[in-house]
Amino acid sequence: MRKQEHAFRGRKEYKTRVRSGQRLLICGVLFVCALIVLSQFLTTDFYNKIKYQTCYASLKNVSPLLMRVMSKPESVSLKSSYETRKESELEYDAVLAWEASKENQEASQEAIVNENEKAGGQTSVFIDKLKDFDYLIQNYYTIDKTTTITSEQLDVEALLLQDCKITHDASAPQILIYHTHSQEGYVDSTEGDISTTVVGVGDYLTKILQEEYGYSVIHHRGAYDLSNRSTAYSDVAKALEQILTENPSIEVIIDLHRDGVPDTTRLVTEVNGKSTAKLMFFNGLSRTTAVGDIDYLYNPYIQDNLAFSLQLQLESMQDYPGLFRKIYLKGYRYNLHYRPKSILIEVGAQTNTLEEAKNAMVPFAEILDQVLSGNE
Repeated sequence: MRKQEHAFRGRKEYKTRVRSGQRLLICGVLFVCALIVLSQFLTTDFYNKIKYQTCYASLKNVSPLLMRVMSKPESVSLKSSYETRKESELEYDAVLAWEASKENQEASQEAIVNENEKAGGQTSVFIDKLKDFDYLIQNYYTIDKTTTITSEQLDVEALLLQDCKITHDASAPQILIYHTHSQEGYVDSTEGDISTTVVGVGDYLTKILQEEYGYSVIHHRGAYDLSNRSTAYSDVAKALEQILTENPSIEVIIDLHRDGVPDTTRLVTEVNGKSTAKLMFFNGLSRTTAVGDIDYLYNPYIQDNLAFSLQLQLESMQDYPGLFRKIYLKGYRYNLHYRPKSILIEVGAQTNTLEEAKNAMVPFAEILDQVLSGNE
């Protein structure tokens, strides 16, 4: 009997020690999770960053009893957590594929044009307004949820002082126009006829820049989104590198796109009595909210790109208010790292006509010439 009592007490003490150990382990895991939550509490992407899955899996392994009591919060998306974690692990081509598939999912907000500010950046009063970071962001930029930008990067005085002029020597190629997504068409485009897509818009822009402004332009009409749109950015990069190697005189690179918006949205304005598609500059920052700066998508010309698009935007507001939507900022690179004056432009959307898109190239060519020649 004494042996049985002794064995019973031993088993009881052992169970007590095990329970104590489990409690300590659970408390430790909860403490780590609490630190993760606390460290990310003030960020904009709270639920993506708390790594809920990691905490959940750890607790599940530690105590099945506890997990039966706990229920998963409905407001936490395991899918979004997975995508955020995966994002930091993607290789170069995979990131480009991801960005290509996401690029046209969201329509940007319309630009707010104040009629009293049509003088562009010519007055000190206007520049003082632009130096207000909140005012600048609210009125001139749309920032995608994938990225962030600081007032140091959007230093208006520095961006406006950036020299964006080029020499007007047309003896060698100066401007390269190409299309990462050559198959992007308009409401009246003809299937199989590339001249009725954004490529046809590029043809028209090339003609204007050459015949009316005297620039030497290469229009690369290669198609890189026929079989696999998701790899278009990495595929076109190889062609760009070859063209730039063969033509080192090129100073300006334009990637001409057509945006994708809800079918009820019409991005149209009137310029000189003509129905004209609205335009939008698109800048990549090589930085995501979840990961931070992306070293393998390095772009030494981010500030130059920002200066170029802002100067063009302000020039358009002076001469053609309402033509441009807000400048869109997103987290990746979009092949804007080959030259300081590289821009990606969305020309209207699928709800515009081809004529409206072509009409937009007339004022855009004028604005581009004013910035490149310094005659703003």
